[in-house]
Amino acid sequence: MKWTILVLVSLLLIPNPAISQNREFGLGIQLGEPTGLNGKLWTGSENAFDFGVAWSFEGRDEMVVQTDYVWHAFDVFPVSKGELPLYFGIGGRAVLRDDALFGVRFPVGMAYMFESTPLDIFIEVAPILNLAPSTDFDVGGGLGIRFWF
Repeated sequence: MKWTILVLVSLLLIPNPAISQNREFGLGIQLGEPTGLNGKLWTGSENAFDFGVAWSFEGRDEMVVQTDYVWHAFDVFPVSKGELPLYFGIGGRAVLRDDALFGVRFPVGMAYMFESTPLDIFIEVAPILNLAPSTDFDVGGGLGIRFWF
């Protein structure tokens, strides 16, 4: 069952060729909590969907599916080459296990976008309000790299 969900979600991450030509879709890895695949799809000049399919090392063989809508502030940290936006957003997370866990994420991070290379590196922290099966707080995040198509 878990592999079926992983395959289905992975298919959603495959870039659309029309979008890839404009480099509006990035796919890479994130290391941290959770660790796995990360994707980003720009919806405008300052907004994007950020999503991931990953594994949690806190529990027992837990797959995590998360998605966020993020806003970018490009003028907070000026750099001479590339861009270094601060981003923040809101999203959801599901930890797929016997007693599935669902919550709301509030990611905050920075992403360095290289000027002449289709890569970005990012660091993120995401406070999480777990809503079901019980209410409590958690924190996720990590660092990663994405290739832009």
